[in-house]
Amino acid sequence: MVLKIEEKDDVVLMLVKEERLDAHNSGELKNQMLSLFEEGKNHIVIDLQDVRFIDSSGLGALVSGFKNASARNGNLKLCGLQPQVKSMFELTRLHRVFEIFSGVDEALASF
Repeated sequence: MVLKIEEKDDVVLMLVKEERLDAHNSGELKNQMLSLFEEGKNHIVIDLQDVRFIDSSGLGALVSGFKNASARNGNLKLCGLQPQVKSMFELTRLHRVFEIFSGVDEALASF
């Protein structure tokens, strides 16, 4: 999985550079988030701008990250959702769980 990680003050920005977030690569995203949490980095923004498809495994990895962040008094926020991905969040009602922003700057400014 191609992930680009940037630190902006006390927030970690993860850019998912994949067209699909599914069973083949969602475990890697989950592990990367766990590593960040273990390092004490509890505020994460995930940019899904390049992701055109997400399945239940991808959603599960994001939910897992959200739970881990919440348990550590942190935040996991999403941005850049494509229409197909956004509709999956709405279908599963996860858009009510996550804070979702249109772009990176907006998401970073919310901290």
